[in-house]
Amino acid sequence: MNKRVRLGGMGAFCLLCVIILLLGMSLGSSGIGLNTTASVILEKLTGLQTGAAPDKAQAAIVWELRVPRALLAFLVGAALAVSGVITQSVLRNPLASPYTMGVSAGSSLSAALYMAVGVLLPVAGRLGLPFAGFVGGLVTILLVMLLASAMDKLLSVHTLILTGIVFSLFISAVLTVILVLFRENLQQVLLWQMGSFAMRGWTYPAVMLPFLLVGLVIALAFSKEMDILAFGEQAAMSVGVSTVSVKWILLLVSAFLAGAAVSLSGIIGFVDLIAPHMARKLFGPEHKVLIPMSALCGGALMVLSDLAARTVLPPLELPVGAVTALIGAPFFAGLFLRNHKRQGKGKAC
Repeated sequence: MNKRVRLGGMGAFCLLCVIILLLGMSLGSSGIGLNTTASVILEKLTGLQTGAAPDKAQAAIVWELRVPRALLAFLVGAALAVSGVITQSVLRNPLASPYTMGVSAGSSLSAALYMAVGVLLPVAGRLGLPFAGFVGGLVTILLVMLLASAMDKLLSVHTLILTGIVFSLFISAVLTVILVLFRENLQQVLLWQMGSFAMRGWTYPAVMLPFLLVGLVIALAFSKEMDILAFGEQAAMSVGVSTVSVKWILLLVSAFLAGAAVSLSGIIGFVDLIAPHMARKLFGPEHKVLIPMSALCGGALMVLSDLAARTVLPPLELPVGAVTALIGAPFFAGLFLRNHKRQGKGKAC
């Protein structure tokens, strides 16, 4: 692709993401238009007032509810997308995601324990539950990698995937037992698992932003290594890449991003799978471009999914995880069938 054309396409896509973010802040059941939303945001950010002052109730809805909600959705989607890029690169599997490594299962278990018996009380207040979810996801992937490295010093792809699947199944069984023992918390845990950005306020986006920035910086620093890993582990080692240490770092960064996203929003699947494929199709496989473009794709997809969740069946609000699953499941099936056909053709040749 011509460099100038690609830069133009990236600029247009960035503009589209800004428009989607503004739509996420503007549309809803209260009938507040884009002009009012833009006026409120401009006044809050700069102190400038354009035209007549917006109604105080509308200004509160926009600034206290819609803007932080849309920003949190965008940041969570971006974090999941970057985590998905990293996982697919390390595992060299287009169907892989951080959830494959047990991040969501670990977060669900620790969140359920927190809701049921008050585990991890040192962090109190609104961030207690997110902290529990984050720690659970991070500890799970550490255990997965330690067990995988004990069985295979080179941390081969198949060992990592199988270990992650086994851990996920085991943790899911433990979670089921906990839900049976603490039935009064069943509905709360299930609602958390479905995913939502409602009533989060400004605290959650403020917490999510540093996680995303740190994860992005580290991922971009290892973009060349990810490009090389695409050619296989033997090829990477032949040019001096320490594949084991790189895998450790990248998978921990992936868990860092996914754990933060899951802990602040609940389990929202498929964005980490869809966004990297969209970005790869539009902008190519080079990771120094793919990583930031995947972040934008994931953020835009999550804002659109959240917008659909709260506007499709008003006044009811659907779980965001259900919306992304309705979109992602057919996408996943199509991707699987396409890869299966390619492998069949390769064998025939």
